Amino acid sequence: MRQRFAILVVCTANICRSPLAELLLTDRLDPRRFEVASAGVRGWRDHPMDDAVQQEARRLGLDPTEFRSRPLRAEHIASADLVLTATKEHRAGVLELVPTALRRTYTLREFAAVGCEVPVAAPEEVVAAVSRNRSHAGPDIDVPDPFRGDAAAHRLAADLIDAATDGVVEALDG
Repeated sequence: MRQRFAILVVCTANICRSPLAELLLTDRLDPRRFEVASAGVRGWRDHPMDDAVQQEARRLGLDPTEFRSRPLRAEHIASADLVLTATKEHRAGVLELVPTALRRTYTLREFAAVGCEVPVAAPEEVVAAVSRNRSHAGPDIDVPDPFRGDAAAHRLAADLIDAATDGVVEALDG
């Protein structure tokens, strides 16, 4: 039996953006075909999601209570078929650890934008096609950091992540 397609989502501390994306992708992708995890480039160990992000997760129909953060390690990247980051800066952090991950590392919004243009195919083929066409994503591909921001900042980040995860799911799981 073929192993599941592994997705790693990365942000700064792994308490806001990447855990929300992890929960959304886990909820929306077929667990028989996909596994999703997250980590932070300056990740905290074993912290729950930020309280305001937990509220956004609940608003989106998710249960954030079991989530615990973890710092990003090279092994996480090496074992992922696809690495999705909150920002270009996080993407650079991933590539500092594992430079060979370039063709499978994108910002969440970048992958969603380009992946939706790819005809339905196996997830590995979608990742390869996005790699060839990543310049089509446009310049606005980051999810702003809501940490210590007001409710509007958290809602904006959550809505951007929600929309982007829909695009990722559409691209990978048709």
